[in-house]
Amino acid sequence: MSGHSKWATIKRKKGKADAERGRVFTKLIKEIVVAARDGGGDLEANPSLRTIVDKAKAANMPNDNIDRAIKRGTGELEGVTYEEQVYEGYGPGGVAMMIESLTDNKNRTVSELRNMFSKHGGNLAENGAVAWLFESKGLITVDKAADEEEVFMTAVDAGAEDLDSEGAEYEITTPLTELDNVRKALVEAEIPVTTYEPTRIPSNTVSLEGKQAEQVLRLMDALDEHDDVRKVYANFDIDVDEMAALAE
Repeated sequence: MSGHSKWATIKRKKGKADAERGRVFTKLIKEIVVAARDGGGDLEANPSLRTIVDKAKAANMPNDNIDRAIKRGTGELEGVTYEEQVYEGYGPGGVAMMIESLTDNKNRTVSELRNMFSKHGGNLAENGAVAWLFESKGLITVDKAADEEEVFMTAVDAGAEDLDSEGAEYEITTPLTELDNVRKALVEAEIPVTTYEPTRIPSNTVSLEGKQAEQVLRLMDALDEHDDVRKVYANFDIDVDEMAALAE
């Protein structure tokens, strides 16, 4: 389980996302608008939109908010135009980081991200500086109440590549093209899927502890709280107990 995945799981378990529901809703609305704009408003024909709508429902977003966001994306309602941007940088200890954003003002976003990196002991880098360290995959997490062998066999038969059982949940890695097929197979087998989404998995990791570990997690938190930031990926590895203690 990669460092940023452990961090995301710990944040979710501690309920930090729910503590700022308005910010969470703002980010999800942006994602829904862009997904509907790019692939249409039909959930069955647009797996990306369905993934985000499921996340929105899990966050208890009202259906009216979801419907309006879809209509803004398809052009049925007027709204702000968001652009997808990916930024790359280095955190403390030389940790490679990739930040996916949705913004209506690229100049504002890059300026704020540059200041954020500088404040937390890192720096933004040029496009391509760290992208080669990450591979696009699908990621599914499953509640450990499920039988591990059943989860593994169901997922692999549907096209999954790997299952990691070290963390608080089963973590299933899939080719990006098979993410929705594996999800459907698990749901049909009545296996409790917690999350499913595209991700970027690092090819190697940087081990951190102490002050550098704390600095990286503070930077991850700061980036995650930025309204324009959609997802953050990083190749750090921090002991899970230390990470949980630092997240308090």
